[in-house]
Amino acid sequence: MAVVLLTGFSCGIPLALSGATLQAWMASAKVDLAIIGVFSLVGLPYTVKFLWSPFMDRYIPPFLGRRRGWMIVSQLSVAVAVSMMAFSNPVTNPEIMALLAILVAFFSASQDIAVDAYRTEILKPEELGAGSGIYVMGYRIAMLCSGALSLIMSDHLQWKTVYLIMAGTMLIGVITTLSASEPEIKDKPPNSIKDAIIHPFIDFFQRRGAFEILVFILLYKIDTAVAGSLITPFMLQLGFTKTDIGAVMKGFGFFATIAGTLVGGAVMVRLKMRLSLLIFGILQGIAGFSFMLLAYLGHNYPMMMIAITVENFFSGAGTAAFDAFIMSCCNKKFTATQYALLTSFMAFTRVIVGAPTGWLAKNVGWEMYFFISVLLSIPGLLMLFRFNKWTNLRES
Repeated sequence: MAVVLLTGFSCGIPLALSGATLQAWMASAKVDLAIIGVFSLVGLPYTVKFLWSPFMDRYIPPFLGRRRGWMIVSQLSVAVAVSMMAFSNPVTNPEIMALLAILVAFFSASQDIAVDAYRTEILKPEELGAGSGIYVMGYRIAMLCSGALSLIMSDHLQWKTVYLIMAGTMLIGVITTLSASEPEIKDKPPNSIKDAIIHPFIDFFQRRGAFEILVFILLYKIDTAVAGSLITPFMLQLGFTKTDIGAVMKGFGFFATIAGTLVGGAVMVRLKMRLSLLIFGILQGIAGFSFMLLAYLGHNYPMMMIAITVENFFSGAGTAAFDAFIMSCCNKKFTATQYALLTSFMAFTRVIVGAPTGWLAKNVGWEMYFFISVLLSIPGLLMLFRFNKWTNLRES
Protein backbone atom coordinates (compact mmCIF):
# COMPACT_ATOMS: atom_id res chain seq x y z
CA MET A 1 0.00 0.00 0.00
CA ALA A 2 2.94 2.34 0.63
CA VAL A 3 4.18 1.67 -2.90
CA VAL A 4 0.70 2.28 -4.32
CA LEU A 5 0.43 5.57 -2.38
CA LEU A 6 3.81 6.92 -3.47
CA THR A 7 3.48 5.86 -7.11
CA GLY A 8 0.04 7.51 -7.09
CA PHE A 9 1.77 10.69 -5.92
CA SER A 10 4.34 10.35 -8.70
CA CYS A 11 1.56 9.99 -11.30
CA GLY A 12 -0.32 13.05 -10.00
CA ILE A 13 2.58 15.52 -10.17
CA PRO A 14 2.94 16.08 -13.98
CA LEU A 15 -0.74 16.67 -14.85
CA ALA A 16 -0.99 20.29 -13.67
CA LEU A 17 2.54 21.14 -14.81
CA SER A 18 1.47 20.72 -18.45
CA GLY A 19 -2.04 22.04 -17.76
CA ALA A 20 -3.45 24.53 -15.23
CA THR A 21 -0.13 25.52 -13.65
CA LEU A 22 1.45 26.10 -17.05
CA GLN A 23 -1.54 28.25 -18.04
CA ALA A 24 -1.04 30.31 -14.87
CA TRP A 25 2.64 30.80 -15.77
CA MET A 26 1.69 31.94 -19.27
CA ALA A 27 -1.06 34.24 -18.03
CA SER A 28 1.27 35.87 -15.49
CA ALA A 29 3.81 36.36 -18.31
CA LYS A 30 1.12 38.16 -20.38
CA VAL A 31 1.01 35.53 -23.12
CA ASP A 32 -1.88 36.06 -25.55
CA LEU A 33 -5.08 34.38 -24.36
CA ALA A 34 -5.59 32.67 -27.73
CA ILE A 35 -2.20 30.96 -27.42
CA ILE A 36 -3.00 29.87 -23.86
CA GLY A 37 -6.23 28.31 -25.10
CA VAL A 38 -4.43 26.32 -27.79
CA PHE A 39 -2.13 24.90 -25.10
CA SER A 40 -5.05 22.86 -23.74
CA LEU A 41 -4.34 20.45 -26.63
CA VAL A 42 -1.07 19.34 -25.00
CA GLY A 43 -3.16 17.03 -22.82
CA LEU A 44 -4.18 14.82 -25.76
CA PRO A 45 -1.66 12.03 -24.90
CA TYR A 46 -3.73 11.22 -21.81
CA THR A 47 -6.78 10.41 -23.95
CA VAL A 48 -4.99 8.17 -26.47
CA LYS A 49 -2.49 6.36 -24.25
CA PHE A 50 -3.97 3.03 -25.32
CA LEU A 51 -2.21 3.53 -28.68
CA TRP A 52 1.24 2.75 -27.26
CA SER A 53 0.28 0.65 -24.23
CA PRO A 54 0.74 -2.60 -26.25
CA PHE A 55 4.45 -1.75 -26.64
CA MET A 56 4.74 -1.60 -22.84
CA ASP A 57 3.10 -5.01 -22.57
CA ARG A 58 5.25 -6.54 -25.28
CA TYR A 59 8.74 -5.21 -24.53
CA ILE A 60 10.68 -5.56 -21.28
CA PRO A 61 13.42 -3.01 -20.43
CA PRO A 62 16.81 -4.59 -19.66
CA PHE A 63 16.56 -3.55 -16.00
CA LEU A 64 14.07 -3.89 -13.09
CA GLY A 65 11.54 -5.96 -15.05
CA ARG A 66 8.58 -5.23 -17.33
CA ARG A 67 6.56 -2.96 -15.01
CA ARG A 68 9.22 -1.27 -12.86
CA GLY A 69 11.50 -0.87 -15.87
CA TRP A 70 8.91 1.20 -17.73
CA MET A 71 8.01 3.04 -14.51
CA ILE A 72 11.59 4.24 -13.94
CA VAL A 73 12.04 5.21 -17.60
CA SER A 74 8.86 7.30 -17.64
CA GLN A 75 9.54 8.89 -14.22
CA LEU A 76 13.04 10.01 -15.17
CA SER A 77 11.74 11.24 -18.54
CA VAL A 78 9.07 13.34 -16.80
CA ALA A 79 11.70 14.84 -14.48
CA VAL A 80 13.97 15.75 -17.40
CA ALA A 81 11.14 17.22 -19.51
CA VAL A 82 9.81 19.32 -16.60
CA SER A 83 13.35 20.56 -15.89
CA MET A 84 13.69 21.59 -19.54
CA MET A 85 10.40 23.50 -19.23
CA ALA A 86 11.94 25.40 -16.31
CA PHE A 87 14.66 26.75 -18.62
CA SER A 88 12.21 27.69 -21.40
CA ASN A 89 10.37 30.95 -21.97
CA PRO A 90 6.65 30.82 -22.90
CA VAL A 91 6.78 34.41 -24.20
CA THR A 92 9.74 34.28 -26.57
CA ASN A 93 9.56 30.56 -27.48
CA PRO A 94 5.96 29.33 -27.09
CA GLU A 95 6.57 26.60 -29.71
CA ILE A 96 9.40 25.06 -27.68
CA MET A 97 7.34 25.28 -24.50
CA ALA A 98 4.42 23.56 -26.27
CA LEU A 99 6.68 20.74 -27.47
CA LEU A 100 8.09 20.24 -23.98
CA ALA A 101 4.59 20.28 -22.46
CA ILE A 102 3.50 17.58 -24.93
CA LEU A 103 6.55 15.52 -23.95
CA VAL A 104 5.64 15.90 -20.26
CA ALA A 105 2.08 14.76 -21.01
CA PHE A 106 3.34 11.82 -23.11
CA PHE A 107 5.82 10.60 -20.48
CA SER A 108 3.23 11.19 -17.75
CA ALA A 109 0.62 9.13 -19.62
CA SER A 110 3.26 6.42 -20.09
CA GLN A 111 3.92 6.45 -16.36
CA ASP A 112 0.16 6.06 -15.79
CA ILE A 113 0.14 2.99 -18.06
CA ALA A 114 3.05 1.36 -16.24
CA VAL A 115 1.84 2.19 -12.71
CA ASP A 116 -1.76 1.15 -13.44
CA ALA A 117 -0.48 -2.18 -14.74
CA TYR A 118 1.86 -2.56 -11.77
CA ARG A 119 -0.77 -2.02 -9.08
CA THR A 120 -3.29 -4.20 -10.92
CA GLU A 121 -0.78 -7.05 -10.88
CA ILE A 122 0.68 -6.51 -7.40
CA LEU A 123 -2.63 -6.25 -5.49
CA LYS A 124 -4.53 -9.33 -4.43
CA PRO A 125 -8.27 -9.47 -5.28
CA GLU A 126 -9.26 -8.58 -1.70
CA GLU A 127 -6.86 -5.58 -1.79
CA LEU A 128 -8.20 -3.92 -4.95
CA GLY A 129 -10.62 -1.59 -3.15
CA ALA A 130 -8.16 -0.41 -0.53
CA GLY A 131 -5.45 -0.06 -3.16
CA SER A 132 -7.69 2.11 -5.32
CA GLY A 133 -8.47 4.42 -2.41
CA ILE A 134 -4.81 4.75 -1.43
CA TYR A 135 -3.76 5.42 -5.04
CA VAL A 136 -6.37 8.16 -5.54
CA MET A 137 -5.29 9.79 -2.27
CA GLY A 138 -1.66 9.92 -3.42
CA TYR A 139 -2.71 11.27 -6.82
CA ARG A 140 -4.90 14.00 -5.28
CA ILE A 141 -2.19 15.12 -2.85
CA ALA A 142 0.25 15.40 -5.76
CA MET A 143 -2.22 17.47 -7.78
CA LEU A 144 -2.53 19.82 -4.81
CA CYS A 145 1.28 20.16 -4.73
CA SER A 146 1.78 20.75 -8.47
CA GLY A 147 -1.36 22.90 -8.63
CA ALA A 148 -2.17 25.04 -5.60
CA LEU A 149 1.25 24.81 -3.91
CA SER A 150 3.05 25.70 -7.15
CA LEU A 151 0.88 28.80 -7.56
CA ILE A 152 1.62 29.88 -4.01
CA MET A 153 5.37 29.36 -4.51
CA SER A 154 5.25 31.36 -7.76
CA ASP A 155 4.35 34.47 -5.74
CA HIS A 156 7.69 34.19 -3.95
CA LEU A 157 9.95 32.36 -6.40
CA GLN A 158 10.68 32.47 -10.12
CA TRP A 159 8.72 30.03 -12.27
CA LYS A 160 12.04 28.43 -13.22
CA THR A 161 12.67 27.55 -9.56
CA VAL A 162 9.10 26.31 -9.06
CA TYR A 163 9.35 23.90 -12.00
CA LEU A 164 12.76 22.64 -10.89
CA ILE A 165 11.33 21.89 -7.44
CA MET A 166 8.40 20.03 -9.03
CA ALA A 167 10.83 18.07 -11.21
CA GLY A 168 12.67 17.11 -8.02
CA THR A 169 9.50 15.65 -6.50
CA MET A 170 9.61 12.93 -9.17
CA LEU A 171 12.49 11.44 -7.16
CA ILE A 172 9.81 10.17 -4.76
CA GLY A 173 8.50 7.91 -7.52
CA VAL A 174 12.00 6.92 -8.64
CA ILE A 175 13.08 5.87 -5.13
CA THR A 176 9.80 4.01 -4.62
CA THR A 177 10.20 2.13 -7.90
CA LEU A 178 13.77 1.12 -7.06
CA SER A 179 12.68 -0.08 -3.61
CA ALA A 180 9.58 -1.99 -4.75
CA SER A 181 9.39 -5.59 -5.94
CA GLU A 182 8.41 -6.67 -9.43
CA PRO A 183 5.04 -8.49 -9.70
CA GLU A 184 5.31 -12.24 -10.18
CA ILE A 185 3.41 -13.11 -13.35
CA LYS A 186 3.22 -16.70 -14.58
CA ASP A 187 2.06 -15.80 -18.09
CA LYS A 188 4.75 -14.72 -20.54
CA PRO A 189 4.47 -11.33 -22.31
CA PRO A 190 2.98 -11.30 -25.84
CA ASN A 191 5.33 -12.78 -28.44
CA SER A 192 4.93 -9.92 -30.93
CA ILE A 193 3.47 -6.46 -31.32
CA LYS A 194 0.64 -8.00 -33.33
CA ASP A 195 -0.18 -10.26 -30.40
CA ALA A 196 0.11 -7.36 -27.97
CA ILE A 197 -2.43 -5.34 -29.97
CA ILE A 198 -4.90 -8.04 -31.06
CA HIS A 199 -4.87 -10.58 -28.21
CA PRO A 200 -6.01 -8.15 -25.47
CA PHE A 201 -9.16 -7.50 -27.53
CA ILE A 202 -9.71 -11.18 -28.27
CA ASP A 203 -9.14 -12.10 -24.63
CA PHE A 204 -11.63 -9.51 -23.38
CA PHE A 205 -14.42 -10.08 -25.90
CA GLN A 206 -14.27 -13.86 -25.54
CA ARG A 207 -15.57 -13.45 -22.01
CA ARG A 208 -19.23 -13.92 -21.26
CA GLY A 209 -20.80 -10.51 -20.67
CA ALA A 210 -17.96 -8.52 -22.25
CA PHE A 211 -20.27 -6.06 -24.01
CA GLU A 212 -22.36 -5.68 -20.86
CA ILE A 213 -19.20 -4.79 -18.93
CA LEU A 214 -18.44 -2.03 -21.46
CA VAL A 215 -21.98 -0.67 -21.16
CA PHE A 216 -21.64 -0.69 -17.37
CA ILE A 217 -18.34 1.21 -17.61
CA LEU A 218 -20.07 3.83 -19.73
CA LEU A 219 -23.02 4.19 -17.36
CA TYR A 220 -21.73 3.81 -13.81
CA LYS A 221 -20.35 7.35 -13.38
CA ILE A 222 -22.60 9.16 -15.86
CA ASP A 223 -24.65 10.76 -13.06
CA THR A 224 -21.58 12.36 -11.44
CA ALA A 225 -20.29 13.44 -14.87
CA VAL A 226 -23.54 15.30 -15.57
CA ALA A 227 -23.88 16.76 -12.07
CA GLY A 228 -20.26 17.91 -11.95
CA SER A 229 -19.91 19.32 -15.46
CA LEU A 230 -21.65 22.63 -14.66
CA ILE A 231 -20.94 23.09 -10.94
CA THR A 232 -18.96 26.32 -11.35
CA PRO A 233 -21.51 28.12 -13.62
CA PHE A 234 -24.27 26.89 -11.29
CA MET A 235 -22.53 28.34 -8.22
CA LEU A 236 -21.82 31.64 -9.98
CA GLN A 237 -25.47 32.00 -11.01
CA LEU A 238 -26.50 31.54 -7.38
CA GLY A 239 -24.32 34.52 -6.46
CA PHE A 240 -21.30 32.80 -4.93
CA THR A 241 -17.95 34.46 -5.61
CA LYS A 242 -15.04 32.73 -7.31
CA THR A 243 -13.22 32.88 -3.97
CA ASP A 244 -16.14 31.09 -2.28
CA ILE A 245 -16.15 28.40 -4.94
CA GLY A 246 -12.38 27.93 -4.92
CA ALA A 247 -12.12 27.79 -1.12
CA VAL A 248 -14.91 25.24 -0.69
CA MET A 249 -14.17 23.07 -3.73
CA LYS A 250 -10.38 23.01 -3.18
CA GLY A 251 -10.73 22.83 0.61
CA PHE A 252 -13.76 20.85 1.74
CA GLY A 253 -14.08 19.17 -1.65
CA PHE A 254 -10.45 18.03 -1.69
CA PHE A 255 -10.52 16.45 1.77
CA ALA A 256 -14.00 15.01 1.21
CA THR A 257 -12.79 13.26 -1.96
CA ILE A 258 -9.78 11.77 -0.17
CA ALA A 259 -11.95 10.68 2.77
CA GLY A 260 -14.47 9.12 0.40
CA THR A 261 -11.87 7.13 -1.51
CA LEU A 262 -10.29 5.87 1.71
CA VAL A 263 -13.63 4.91 3.24
CA GLY A 264 -14.69 3.30 -0.04
CA GLY A 265 -11.48 1.29 -0.21
CA ALA A 266 -11.73 0.25 3.44
CA VAL A 267 -15.35 -0.86 3.08
CA MET A 268 -14.48 -2.95 0.02
CA VAL A 269 -12.13 -5.04 2.17
CA ARG A 270 -15.24 -6.31 3.98
CA LEU A 271 -17.74 -6.35 1.13
CA LYS A 272 -17.83 -8.12 -2.21
CA MET A 273 -17.22 -6.13 -5.39
CA ARG A 274 -20.84 -6.21 -6.54
CA LEU A 275 -22.28 -5.03 -3.22
CA SER A 276 -19.69 -2.25 -2.95
CA LEU A 277 -20.49 -1.00 -6.45
CA LEU A 278 -24.22 -1.10 -5.65
CA ILE A 279 -23.97 0.76 -2.34
CA PHE A 280 -21.60 3.46 -3.56
CA GLY A 281 -23.48 3.76 -6.85
CA ILE A 282 -26.68 4.51 -4.95
CA LEU A 283 -24.95 6.99 -2.65
CA GLN A 284 -23.15 8.88 -5.42
CA GLY A 285 -26.43 9.04 -7.33
CA ILE A 286 -28.57 10.45 -4.51
CA ALA A 287 -25.79 12.94 -3.69
CA GLY A 288 -27.26 14.93 -6.60
CA PHE A 289 -30.21 15.75 -4.35
CA SER A 290 -27.91 17.99 -2.29
CA PHE A 291 -27.36 20.22 -5.34
CA MET A 292 -31.06 20.06 -6.09
CA LEU A 293 -31.74 21.38 -2.57
CA LEU A 294 -29.09 24.08 -3.01
CA ALA A 295 -30.78 25.16 -6.26
CA TYR A 296 -34.06 25.44 -4.33
CA LEU A 297 -32.55 27.42 -1.42
CA GLY A 298 -30.42 29.68 -3.62
CA HIS A 299 -27.46 31.60 -2.15
CA ASN A 300 -27.05 29.56 1.03
CA TYR A 301 -23.41 29.17 2.10
CA PRO A 302 -23.88 26.33 4.64
CA MET A 303 -25.88 24.32 2.08
CA MET A 304 -23.21 24.96 -0.52
CA MET A 305 -20.57 23.50 1.79
CA ILE A 306 -22.78 20.50 2.53
CA ALA A 307 -23.52 19.87 -1.16
CA ILE A 308 -19.85 20.02 -2.19
CA THR A 309 -18.76 17.82 0.72
CA VAL A 310 -21.49 15.21 0.18
CA GLU A 311 -20.97 15.01 -3.60
CA ASN A 312 -17.18 14.75 -3.34
CA PHE A 313 -17.27 12.18 -0.53
CA PHE A 314 -19.67 9.77 -2.21
CA SER A 315 -18.17 10.33 -5.65
CA GLY A 316 -14.75 9.50 -4.19
CA ALA A 317 -16.08 6.29 -2.66
CA GLY A 318 -17.68 5.36 -5.98
CA THR A 319 -14.42 6.06 -7.79
CA ALA A 320 -12.52 3.70 -5.48
CA ALA A 321 -15.02 0.90 -6.14
CA PHE A 322 -15.11 1.61 -9.88
CA ASP A 323 -11.31 1.65 -10.21
CA ALA A 324 -11.13 -1.66 -8.35
CA PHE A 325 -13.73 -3.08 -10.73
CA ILE A 326 -11.73 -2.02 -13.81
CA MET A 327 -8.58 -3.62 -12.35
CA SER A 328 -10.56 -6.82 -11.76
CA CYS A 329 -11.45 -6.91 -15.47
CA CYS A 330 -7.82 -7.05 -16.62
CA ASN A 331 -5.96 -10.19 -17.64
CA LYS A 332 -2.49 -9.94 -16.08
CA LYS A 333 -0.88 -10.94 -19.37
CA PHE A 334 -2.25 -7.76 -21.03
CA THR A 335 -2.71 -5.49 -18.00
CA ALA A 336 -1.26 -2.31 -19.51
CA THR A 337 -3.29 -2.50 -22.71
CA GLN A 338 -6.60 -3.63 -21.21
CA TYR A 339 -6.51 -1.10 -18.36
CA ALA A 340 -5.63 1.74 -20.75
CA LEU A 341 -8.44 0.69 -23.11
CA LEU A 342 -11.07 0.44 -20.37
CA THR A 343 -10.17 3.77 -18.79
CA SER A 344 -10.18 5.46 -22.23
CA PHE A 345 -13.64 3.99 -22.76
CA MET A 346 -14.68 5.39 -19.39
CA ALA A 347 -13.38 8.84 -20.36
CA PHE A 348 -15.63 8.74 -23.42
CA THR A 349 -18.63 9.23 -21.08
CA ARG A 350 -17.22 12.46 -19.61
CA VAL A 351 -16.52 13.89 -23.06
CA ILE A 352 -19.87 13.06 -24.63
CA VAL A 353 -22.27 13.86 -21.78
CA GLY A 354 -20.66 17.24 -21.21
CA ALA A 355 -21.73 18.57 -24.59
CA PRO A 356 -25.54 18.85 -24.08
CA THR A 357 -25.51 19.72 -20.37
CA GLY A 358 -25.59 23.50 -20.92
CA TRP A 359 -28.60 23.22 -23.23
CA LEU A 360 -30.36 20.91 -20.76
CA ALA A 361 -29.82 23.17 -17.74
CA LYS A 362 -30.94 26.22 -19.70
CA ASN A 363 -34.19 24.58 -20.77
CA VAL A 364 -35.25 22.67 -17.63
CA GLY A 365 -33.75 24.78 -14.82
CA TRP A 366 -31.20 23.82 -12.20
CA GLU A 367 -33.52 21.87 -9.88
CA MET A 368 -34.77 19.58 -12.66
CA TYR A 369 -31.25 19.34 -14.09
CA PHE A 370 -29.87 17.81 -10.90
CA PHE A 371 -32.94 15.60 -10.53
CA ILE A 372 -32.21 14.22 -14.01
CA SER A 373 -28.60 13.59 -12.95
CA VAL A 374 -29.94 11.46 -10.07
CA LEU A 375 -32.16 9.48 -12.46
CA LEU A 376 -29.15 8.81 -14.69
CA SER A 377 -27.62 6.70 -11.90
CA ILE A 378 -30.36 4.07 -12.28
CA PRO A 379 -29.30 2.35 -15.56
CA GLY A 380 -25.79 1.63 -14.25
CA LEU A 381 -27.20 0.24 -11.00
CA LEU A 382 -29.60 -2.01 -12.89
CA MET A 383 -26.64 -3.44 -14.84
CA LEU A 384 -25.27 -4.82 -11.55
CA PHE A 385 -28.07 -7.39 -11.50
CA ARG A 386 -26.14 -9.02 -14.35
CA PHE A 387 -22.85 -8.98 -12.41
CA ASN A 388 -22.80 -12.71 -11.65
CA LYS A 389 -23.10 -13.41 -15.40
CA TRP A 390 -19.81 -11.63 -16.11
CA THR A 391 -16.80 -13.93 -16.15
CA ASN A 392 -13.08 -13.62 -15.41
CA LEU A 393 -13.47 -10.92 -12.75
CA ARG A 394 -10.81 -10.98 -10.05
CA GLU A 395 -13.14 -10.97 -7.04
CA SER A 396 -12.32 -12.58 -3.72
